[in-house]
Amino acid sequence: MTTLPRGTAALGHRVVRRRRAVAAVGAVSAGLLLLSACDEPTPISTITVGSDSVSSEATCGGEGKTLSADEIDKCLQDKDAKSITVDQDETVRFGVDPDVADKHWTILMNGQQLVEDSDKTYRTVPGSVFFNAQYGAQGNSTNVAVAARDGKDGSQNVTGVWVFKLKKD
Repeated sequence: MTTLPRGTAALGHRVVRRRRAVAAVGAVSAGLLLLSACDEPTPISTITVGSDSVSSEATCGGEGKTLSADEIDKCLQDKDAKSITVDQDETVRFGVDPDVADKHWTILMNGQQLVEDSDKTYRTVPGSVFFNAQYGAQGNSTNVAVAARDGKDGSQNVTGVWVFKLKKD
C-alpha cells in the first residue's frame, strides 16, 4: 500500500514527460542550428594513378559563378596544390562530380587546355603526356587543373578550378 494521496504519483510522470519533451525540442533546435551554420561543400575532383588517388575541393570557385581570367591565373599558381606521383607508363584518371560533368569540364596543363570539353564524370590521359616538352611540360613536375564550365552551349566560361601537381616517378 502506498501512503501517497490519490493522483500524486501521476503528477511525477507528468513532470518527467514534460522534461523529456523540452529536452527533445532543445535537441532538434540545436541540430537545426548546426545544419544552418554549415556551408554546402563544393564539388570534389579526383585524380587516380594506378591504386593511388588524391581528391580536392575546388581551389577557386566551384559555386557556379564565372571566374575572371585574373582569378583563374591566380588560382593556377596554387602552391598548396595536392600532389600525386605519376609513372610515365601509367594512365592518369580524372574524375569529377556529376553536377560538374553535366555542365562540361576540361583538363588544363600549365594553364593550357589539354583535352576537349567533356560531359562524362571521368577522363583518362596517358601519364607520358604530362612530362612531354611537346605539351609544355618542364622538369619533374607539372601543374594540372580541372576547369568546370558554366554549361552554356559554346561557352568557355570557367566556374571552378581544381589544381593538382603531378610529380614524375
